Amino acid sequence: MRKRITRYAQVALSVVGSAILLFSCSGEAQDTKSAAEEAMMTEYSEDLSIINSQNGRRSYHFVTPLLEGYTLAREPYREFRKGIKITTYQDDSLSSVDAVLTANYAIYYQNRELWEAKGNVVVEKSDGKTLYTQQLFWNARTGKIYSNVDSKIVQNNGRDVFIGEGFESDEEFKDWRFRRMKGRMEVEMKQRADSTSADSSAVRPAAGRPAPTPVKPVPESNPVPSAKPAPAGSAVEAPRPVRNIKAE
Repeated sequence: MRKRITRYAQVALSVVGSAILLFSCSGEAQDTKSAAEEAMMTEYSEDLSIINSQNGRRSYHFVTPLLEGYTLAREPYREFRKGIKITTYQDDSLSSVDAVLTANYAIYYQNRELWEAKGNVVVEKSDGKTLYTQQLFWNARTGKIYSNVDSKIVQNNGRDVFIGEGFESDEEFKDWRFRRMKGRMEVEMKQRADSTSADSSAVRPAAGRPAPTPVKPVPESNPVPSAKPAPAGSAVEAPRPVRNIKAE
């Protein structure tokens, strides 16, 4: 009886072990398949121009030479490995541009509506502000723009330059700040005046200044007075003879 029970136990353990091994192999195959699907490219396009709108309103327009999409990934994303240009608008009109962003690389996470731009990132606002950085995040859901690296802002036609580390701002660039300010420069813009005339090589006096007094030429040497002739009847002294002196 004990032998029969032991035999049944061995058979049961073998069946359970086989089932565990089968489910384990099936799980590994499923995980492998999921990883392969996540790495599968589902979108590919060259020289793409897309206008993305929300609720019938135009939100932004982006242009890129290459788009690669991975929509089956756990966090779907689109990658722009050859750079991107994004233009945002103030309203539905194409004439009212709010900002233009250019970068060497960008990636967009669909679920989070998060943009990340890298490499020579430049943001030009319609009010004259310009942002320069090497990395920039734009959360389209919250309307926040931020960077974790050094950034520079130029405004007032280049007269004010701000440099800092870590940048945060709203989409309008009205409320922006650096986490750590590194410096500020005020550039004085001066306009150069043209002092020469286009149709003459002569130098003209500047307005409000008297013309220079001409300088008289200085003679090279004083003139030698000419010899006056002797009056008539006056004796002229004859030249004295020269005596030769011999050496002894």
